[in-house]
Amino acid sequence: MDEKTNGQLLSEKLFLTKKHGAKLLTDDRISEAFEFCDGYKAFLNKCKTEREAVSYALNTAVYNGFTPYDSSTVYKSGDKIYYVNRDKAIILAIIGQESLADGINILASHIDSPRIDLKQVPLFEDSELAYFDTHYYGGIKKYQWTALPLALHGVVVKKDGTNVFINVGEDADDPQFCVTDLLPHLAAEQMKRTLSEAIKGEDLNILIGSLPFKDDKASNLVKLNIANILYEKYDITEADFLSAELTLVPALRASDIGFDRSMIGAYGHDDRVCAYPSLMAMLDLDTPAKTAVCILTDKEEVGSDGNTGLNSCYFQNFIAALADSQEGLNARDVLPSSKCLSADVNAAHDPIYPDVLESKNEAYLNYGVVMTKYTGSRGKADTSDASAEYVAKIRNLFDSRNIIWQTSELGKVDMGGGGTVAKYLAKLDIDVVDIGVPVLSMHSPFEIVSKIDVFMAYRAFFEFLV
Repeated sequence: MDEKTNGQLLSEKLFLTKKHGAKLLTDDRISEAFEFCDGYKAFLNKCKTEREAVSYALNTAVYNGFTPYDSSTVYKSGDKIYYVNRDKAIILAIIGQESLADGINILASHIDSPRIDLKQVPLFEDSELAYFDTHYYGGIKKYQWTALPLALHGVVVKKDGTNVFINVGEDADDPQFCVTDLLPHLAAEQMKRTLSEAIKGEDLNILIGSLPFKDDKASNLVKLNIANILYEKYDITEADFLSAELTLVPALRASDIGFDRSMIGAYGHDDRVCAYPSLMAMLDLDTPAKTAVCILTDKEEVGSDGNTGLNSCYFQNFIAALADSQEGLNARDVLPSSKCLSADVNAAHDPIYPDVLESKNEAYLNYGVVMTKYTGSRGKADTSDASAEYVAKIRNLFDSRNIIWQTSELGKVDMGGGGTVAKYLAKLDIDVVDIGVPVLSMHSPFEIVSKIDVFMAYRAFFEFLV
């Protein structure tokens, strides 16, 4: 074999190089990654809304020894606690060996995903067809949600406080629902519109029935028939939709993609592909040096507002209460010394659409977990922009623990951009940087990720918490 030249040796020393994860992992390690992702696919199939994700996390945490937080209890090192916020966000914590005054290590990911929500008065009839009227949630390409099998998930809360949980469209025997679209033969005018205008938000009506109630004198007989079915099955009336949270999600199962089964296609990778590894990292943790905290939060896709989003005070209040009950501290004694990984996704390079990303600063499938130093748009607007000092610490951690990782921005300057929960944690005086999984077809009903990348997210999160 020819010896390397000085130039080749110097290039290896000085140039930044990235390698495909499969070239850096043993076959056994790749098999471990694939096995880890079997659990992730099961999670995706069970958890298509934030409420379902919280329920899953809660049940799994309780099984693994977590108990509800009690402000009157003084917890000791190794104790595992949880706090649930209105069934749509959850915080898990493991008390560490060091004082809270030395800071805590935080993983923060969101469990809401783009979808189609029902309006408060959704049920209507038109031309003897019954529909649900909707209001879409988060950033979607509306045309992607037509002619697609949909499932109905959510809860109806009756006036007496009774919860009626609904999940229709996932089982083989369930009916499903859809948004209809024009046939190409009659869509000449529609296809002249831009993609953003081809399907209007008010046209995302969900087809739910076509048979009339058998009564010649009543009106809206198809609507009446559907209302009667809902009443007989769920004991709800049209007025009960006023206090409901019901949503349409793709009625698709998480599937292996490719002959090599190296990828996963599913609805909701953004951001459950970070939430699941975060949860598993917490569950696999023993007693960490610093108190470890995992936040699974709501509302990121619509700006993190509301009392279950991280732009509210629920996380800060939890830390304040924990610090006071443990050591008589305040949140401001804990948070400035704390470190956080904002666990959120980034766009993966798609060779079909190469022009929107910049080759030196984009993520690739199978090249590991992605560090996004700053998000925002155009002139870095709306970003926390992690400090060089903190990025250096995370670089050193990942390299020393053999984590396969890469860096990326979300698109070319003046073209891309986006946000995460990082800025809301940075607002609390916490060091934070975005770490997540690269995704193809992000925000679509069927997103794609690499199994190697998912596993590297788990490894990165675990090593951060230890």
